[in-house]
Amino acid sequence: MTFVIPTNAGSPRAKADLRRADGSPVRVLVVDDEPSLAELMSLALRMEGWEIRSAGNSVDAIRFAREFRPDAVVLDVMLPDMSGLEVISKLRAESPTLPVLFLTARDAVEDRIAGLTAGGDDYVTKPFSLEEVVLRMRALLRRSAVTSAHDRSALVVGDLTMDEDSREVHRGGEPISLTATEFELLRFLMRNPKRVLSKAQILDRVWSYDFGGQANIVELYVSYLRKKIDAGRKPMIHTMRGAGYVIKPAT
Repeated sequence: MTFVIPTNAGSPRAKADLRRADGSPVRVLVVDDEPSLAELMSLALRMEGWEIRSAGNSVDAIRFAREFRPDAVVLDVMLPDMSGLEVISKLRAESPTLPVLFLTARDAVEDRIAGLTAGGDDYVTKPFSLEEVVLRMRALLRRSAVTSAHDRSALVVGDLTMDEDSREVHRGGEPISLTATEFELLRFLMRNPKRVLSKAQILDRVWSYDFGGQANIVELYVSYLRKKIDAGRKPMIHTMRGAGYVIKPAT
């Protein structure tokens, strides 16, 4: 398997735009049972100025997550003692919004959807370049609450409100818990109320890179949002057949 060290690997400069809101380094937990791969990924991520800890099995991964309190996790789906899908369920039980990037050797659509349905925010298919891992992890962290952000404000569409500072979302006064990716998707929709957004626009804005043409990931996450935002209420998120999605006050 061939890996490419990111182009910034020769310099240990921290990326100031992706530090915690309090200015401290981002923490990432790398979980992979291949020591050489885990070491290379850890090196590449450390070059971003982040604190890294690695684990080679699920038991250590769960223990390190409790001790290290990572801001994000790179998680191999195929671990020797437990499936990565089982690991994420245990991690999410304690940290419901923890961003997770899956590593998988399987490229079938159903395998990718299974990982995302289990709670993964993104995935990388082996073999991959380390630069790709860094790129996708940076995209995940930008969507999370741990890094400093710009242009934050309160968003309001009908009885749906979003506080971009606290990342609190309410509808009709009732709190709604969202994952990092769900939050970013809803924020994009709420920043463009009554405007139809295509799947391509959503992929570009929310996932920040070419997702290999897998527009069904947008459908998947829109369905997640609907279950949390619209369930038992008048719908706000609408599908415009052949055009995309739009959010507007319920009528």
